[in-house]
Amino acid sequence: MVNAWDNLHSATLELVRSTPIKQRLIAAYRRYLTTIAEEQLPSEARDSFTQVMRLLAGVQPLRGEDAVLASVRKMSNQQADDCAALIVEIFGAICRADSGLQRQSAASVVQLRSIERASEEFDVPALTATN
Repeated sequence: MVNAWDNLHSATLELVRSTPIKQRLIAAYRRYLTTIAEEQLPSEARDSFTQVMRLLAGVQPLRGEDAVLASVRKMSNQQADDCAALIVEIFGAICRADSGLQRQSAASVVQLRSIERASEEFDVPALTATN
């Protein structure tokens, strides 16, 4: 199963392609964002994710289009840029949260052997230059 980190990573990569921003947003939403459950996200990213999903699917579609197409069509280029930036911010929040979990688990590492060494182990004979 693909997790939220993988989907947001892929969505972020989708956003940096060379196609117009509105096309990139639609592709990121359809391919990656719709598969993310809010519960998969850290609490600090959930409100932003809800906002993104509302921005990308909150407009009533016309005949022949879906909500994401209608929502993105109604956005200005600046609104589309802001929405894309918010997706990247959410990905950053997940990375920071994941990094914090890794630091916590690393703190519980048990040392199996002493790193203390006798000073004799480090004695090196002095080098002298002779002509």
